[in-house]
Amino acid sequence: MIRPPESMRRHLPGWPGMSPVVLAGALLLGACTAVGPNFRRPEVPWLAAWSGGSLEPLAVEQRGKAGTRSDEWWRNFDDSVLDRLIAEAQRVNPNVRTAGMRILEARAQLLIAGSTLYPQQQQLSGKVLRTGEERSVGSDTAFTAYSAGLTVGWELDFWGRFRRSIEAADANYFATIAQYDDLQVLMAAQVATFYASIRTIELRLRIAHENAALQKRSLEITERLFKHGNDSELDVQQAKAQYLSTLATIPQLAGSLRQTQNALGALLARPPGPLPEMATGPDRIPQAELAIIVDLPAELLRRRPDVRAAEMQLAAQSALIGVSLADLYPSIALLGSLGLSSTSLSGAPRILAWGVGPSLVWNVFDHGRLSGEVLAQDARFQQLYEQYQGTVLQAAREVDDAAVGFARNREQIGILEEAVKAARRSLEIASIQYREGLASFERVLDSQRTLFSQQERQVSNLGNVAQSLIGLYKAMGGGWQAGRQRPLVDDATRETMGERSDWKDLLQVPLPAAEAGPQLIKPRTEEP
Repeated sequence: MIRPPESMRRHLPGWPGMSPVVLAGALLLGACTAVGPNFRRPEVPWLAAWSGGSLEPLAVEQRGKAGTRSDEWWRNFDDSVLDRLIAEAQRVNPNVRTAGMRILEARAQLLIAGSTLYPQQQQLSGKVLRTGEERSVGSDTAFTAYSAGLTVGWELDFWGRFRRSIEAADANYFATIAQYDDLQVLMAAQVATFYASIRTIELRLRIAHENAALQKRSLEITERLFKHGNDSELDVQQAKAQYLSTLATIPQLAGSLRQTQNALGALLARPPGPLPEMATGPDRIPQAELAIIVDLPAELLRRRPDVRAAEMQLAAQSALIGVSLADLYPSIALLGSLGLSSTSLSGAPRILAWGVGPSLVWNVFDHGRLSGEVLAQDARFQQLYEQYQGTVLQAAREVDDAAVGFARNREQIGILEEAVKAARRSLEIASIQYREGLASFERVLDSQRTLFSQQERQVSNLGNVAQSLIGLYKAMGGGWQAGRQRPLVDDATRETMGERSDWKDLLQVPLPAAEAGPQLIKPRTEEP
């Protein structure tokens, strides 16, 4: 059973019959108290000792190198088309715009919560009534009665219920901002991922066409030799089978290219189809070095927007425990009323009536309803706490996975370059020996297959390097900072919403600075 605080219980041993003086003193002792837990950033036991995992050797490798951009990390790829596409997606993507609307909703909810600190009941009433009587003897009478009244009720926030509500709304506001930041990161990563995939597929298509043309020439040579009786039909059929096999990869790659273009177009809120901006430069996969890492591993994870959103949701739920806990204590309200009444009758008096005084309500016998609500809110807090721990753990895993993927894929670049050179030289030698009759045509076919395979592996590896670097930047949570400088809604939407509802300047309020956070209730210093 949850009981009143010690400062109040000391003075309430015989609550119903105690004197008004003692009651007033007890209530004053409880004034400015905010019941419930004061939120502190949750500890992650393993995080302090975490050195970055697979990211650590990459950070060591960067020491002494020239600085590169880490906030707008995609600019390190030095691709102006990619820069424009990411900026567009971060501005027009429907999910981003929806996240911006959630921020506006949270601002409105914060206004609602803030209003509870002022008189909650403010009712102005008025009445004009024409009335009369019909008499069997004598004249009829008719007159007009006028009345007006004002009623005000103000519940004082002795136990911090309203302040905790504001604290919860404020933390939820910053949670929606963190979710908006997270979508900015996601848009940058997804656009860069699809962009790199398109460039990779385009390069694979070029290689497929080149190898198909090479194999077609070999087929034509074997056909001429077979017609003149200088070669067997086996060589012709083998050359034809290999040529057609390579040719069959082209439609599959073209289909994958169109599907990836459609996926990128959807992020940009465009209809399906190729992107005109990407019509040039199809033979270049974005490549860059990892930006200089300056944050400690623990701070690297905590700055991720999804981790910050989970922390703010936890803070909001912590405040809601205090809101439900305050319902167990008496609520004190100041009530006031003012009324004026009169009639149109000659000589009728004008009556001014007023009243003011305190009101006390205390749900002493809740039979578990209120205390159960406290326990339910506390259980929800614990759920969010476990989710926060899981979010940080998942963030660390994503960083490690992306770092090891980037490092291992990068190690293959030089090896595959040499493999392609060797395969190309092998084909040259096999072709010369075949023409001079020193080798069979099968050696040529083997060399062609090897060259095509090694070129495919090389291009795929370059694409994997780009993808893993993009994944690493996403895992580190960068790329949201520029979104704080953009308006949440465009001009057309702002005008439409302004016509529909009275938003005043709420649509113009800029997002808070990156280092800003909610105003949490601080614990009071205990006096000896």
